[in-house]
Amino acid sequence: MLRLAYQSDIGRVRAVNEDRAAVQEGLNGWTLAIVADGMGGHQAGDIASQMAVELIPLQVKSLDPNRSSEERQHKLKEAVEAANDNIFEFASGRENYHGMGTTVVAVLANDDRAVIAHIGDSRVYRIHDGQIEQLTEDHSLVNELVKSGQITREEASHHPRRNVLTRALGTEPTIEVDVQEIGWGTGDLLLLCSDGLSSLVEPGQMLQTVKETDGLEHKVDRLVQAALDAGGDDNVTVLLIENGPGSAVHDDGEAG
Repeated sequence: MLRLAYQSDIGRVRAVNEDRAAVQEGLNGWTLAIVADGMGGHQAGDIASQMAVELIPLQVKSLDPNRSSEERQHKLKEAVEAANDNIFEFASGRENYHGMGTTVVAVLANDDRAVIAHIGDSRVYRIHDGQIEQLTEDHSLVNELVKSGQITREEASHHPRRNVLTRALGTEPTIEVDVQEIGWGTGDLLLLCSDGLSSLVEPGQMLQTVKETDGLEHKVDRLVQAALDAGGDDNVTVLLIENGPGSAVHDDGEAG
C-alpha cells in the first residue's frame, strides 16, 4: 500500500496560487500523483495547471495491470500529450489566455515500480537508504546554461532568468515529454514539488527535514514551511509518496 500526502501554499508574495496537485488511486493496483505549476497572466496559470491535473487522469483510468514497462510509459506520455492538446487549443481560442501553460510532473506508481513523466522545472526526488536523488532534469534556460558550462549551479540559483522554461505544457501545439520508469521498495519516498520548494530549499535540507519529522503529513507540512521560512517568494507545492502500509492523507489547501 502506498501512502500519500500533499499540500499547496500560496506563499508570502504571490496574489494567486497557480500550483495544483492531485492524486488518483485504485488504478488496477497503481496510483497516479501529479504536481503542476501554472504560468501566464490574467490568472491563466491557475487555469492551465487545473486543466492539467484534471485531464491527465482521464487518460490513465483504463490502465491494464498486465501492461509492459514500455506500454506504461507510453500510456502516461500519451496522457500528458493529450492534456497539452487541450490546453493549447483552449488558450489559442481565447485572447486573454494566449501563451498560458504549466509545468507537470506525473508519477504512476505501485509498490515496486514508478513511471515518471515531466515537462518544465517541477521536480521528482527519490529518497532511498538515507540519500536523496533528483530524478528529473529541469527544462529551463539556466539548466541549459549550466550544462553548457556558461554558468555554475550556484549562479543558476540567483540568475535573473532562472524562471524561464525551455519546455512547458500548453504553450506549443506539440511537446517533448521526458518519461522514465524506476524501481523502488518498501521505505522509499518519492517527493514531487514545484520550484517554490526546490528553488529555495536545498536537497540536503529536504532530506534532513524528512528524516527528522514523524508522519507523512507532518513531513509535507515541514517542507512547505521550510520554503516559507526561506522567503516564500513563489507558490509552493509538495507531494510525498511513501512505499509502505497505510492510507492516503492529504491537505490540499488551494490545490485542486
